[in-house]
Amino acid sequence: MTETVTELAPEPDWGALKHAYGSAEDMPALLRAMGSEDADERAEAMDGLVSSLFHQGDVYPASAAALPYLVRLVLDGPGHRKELLWLVGGIAGGAGNRRVRAEVRRAVAEALPSLLPLATDDETGVRQAMVWLIAAAEDAALPLMPLLRARFDEERDADVRADLVTALGLLDPDDTARTARATALLDDPSEPPAVRLSAVTDLLRTAPLPLPTDLVRRAATTYREHPGEQYGERWPDLYRTLSDRLLDDPDAALLALAEGGPPLAGEVVERWRDRERRALPWLVADLTHPYEMHDVARLGEAFPGDEEQPWLTPHLASEDPELRAAAVVAAVRFRVPGALGHVLRLIDDLPDEDGTGHAVRAAAEAHGAAAEPVAARVADLLAAGAAPAREWAGVLEGFPQQSARCLPALVRLVPESAAACAALAAAVPHALPGDDTEAAVRVLYERATAGGEAAAFAYLQLTGDHGPALALVRDAVHGERGASALPLAGRLGPAAAELLREAERHFGAVTRETRAVAAAAVWRITGRTQDTAPLLADVVARGRYTAGPRLDALHALTEMRLLPESARAAVEDLAHGPLRAAHVLGIFDDGARHPDAVLREAARRLLAAAGDS
Repeated sequence: MTETVTELAPEPDWGALKHAYGSAEDMPALLRAMGSEDADERAEAMDGLVSSLFHQGDVYPASAAALPYLVRLVLDGPGHRKELLWLVGGIAGGAGNRRVRAEVRRAVAEALPSLLPLATDDETGVRQAMVWLIAAAEDAALPLMPLLRARFDEERDADVRADLVTALGLLDPDDTARTARATALLDDPSEPPAVRLSAVTDLLRTAPLPLPTDLVRRAATTYREHPGEQYGERWPDLYRTLSDRLLDDPDAALLALAEGGPPLAGEVVERWRDRERRALPWLVADLTHPYEMHDVARLGEAFPGDEEQPWLTPHLASEDPELRAAAVVAAVRFRVPGALGHVLRLIDDLPDEDGTGHAVRAAAEAHGAAAEPVAARVADLLAAGAAPAREWAGVLEGFPQQSARCLPALVRLVPESAAACAALAAAVPHALPGDDTEAAVRVLYERATAGGEAAAFAYLQLTGDHGPALALVRDAVHGERGASALPLAGRLGPAAAELLREAERHFGAVTRETRAVAAAAVWRITGRTQDTAPLLADVVARGRYTAGPRLDALHALTEMRLLPESARAAVEDLAHGPLRAAHVLGIFDDGARHPDAVLREAARRLLAAAGDS
């Protein structure tokens, strides 16, 4: 450790300060380790400082207190200057509460003068980190604009010059001068592509929407010459990456893509509605993995159907069973000619593949009654005792006559399959002569009294006897499940009157989602709207989640044929807004519909039920 760093005895009461992991009492040890001559020891300490003081972009009271010590280590420490400067810049632009941010700004303003000589350092990374730090300092850096301009005139490293263009654009209070400078750089063929990319990025950042076509074309051309972008986390919130700014205007993003710009097709269709057809050629150009195929399949219902999709042909014959099954799901969702035939062949060829079950379920959902041949094949397999078909029994609920053909097999399946219960309830009224329907009712009763909810409701559907279902719901509502079991009470309707008080108790719950779940149950039990509709409207208008309670609230209001004024704007936006209201989170290789399509459909049904267009 150098003598200067040794002199920095920790003056703050570190134990009383907080960082990302609680008490900052470990700061003195980390700061001393950063002064070590051992590079490995410094690297380990650097990791600790970053995770504690700048955890996922957040800053803390200890961050501001540590900043002067970090600066002294930059100036006089034995190494890791670039990394320390990056941390100082990150803290300068970090997120935190108002008081902490004010402390950080004061510390940065005090530190900047001593760091300015590093703007001309021999090490490129240090010069670059200084540019990021100055930009992050925002108002405190305004007096340094002449320095930045001078540095740009002298700097020869392309990446540092590009960063200087960005910093000047973010800090320059003179929009006219900023635009003129960026335009001149963009038009200068002698400038490196990285510099021109920064210039066009800055021009797009401040351009009005919709983005000018000529500027978008220039952005695509420049990106094609230099296919890389600056990381947004280096810069203040005002900064927008080229891709992110293009995504503010979906038509501009697709134009840039067509001109060889950033590959934004997936981001466009996941952020914006009704761009599927234009984006499809890029979405399917390099499909190599089943999950990518499922992402495309989810978009299929946006297409009119009965159209050939030539891009699917090679994948439908793929030797990769997962990819072939995913392609069949896509064929079903796009409703291409012959899609159901592909499902039938998939059942024959790959009955044990998970994707085959996805294709079977997607066929029933997307094709409705036309999927009867698929249901018939499932019924035949169930009747023959084929193991894979047990996972597909749920599709038979929508095809009661096919369900009836395999009634004995469904009876055997009830103890292990909730889906079989619903299919059995659909099958019994269409039972064939000689079928033992009494056995079907008996097995449902036995499973219901053993705790099977699906069996209890199937038994209710067949017999009108609420007893087993009510007993289960009563235990669930009064037990650990509590409010989460209220939708089951709602399914019972007036028969769940004894649970009314328990449901009403949740009207005072902390979360609006729980209040809405309770309101839906009370409505279905009593038919009351005066105190339930406002709670349902509240979760539709302001709920945090697009699935679950919010979707259920839309369904309940649709049943009421009532749209409270407080939810009207939200419902209209869900139904007709240009942005997706729900997104695919993670990788769901399950053949399911896009969650935004589900939410959009529910909102449109509510508008129709309430008498709106």
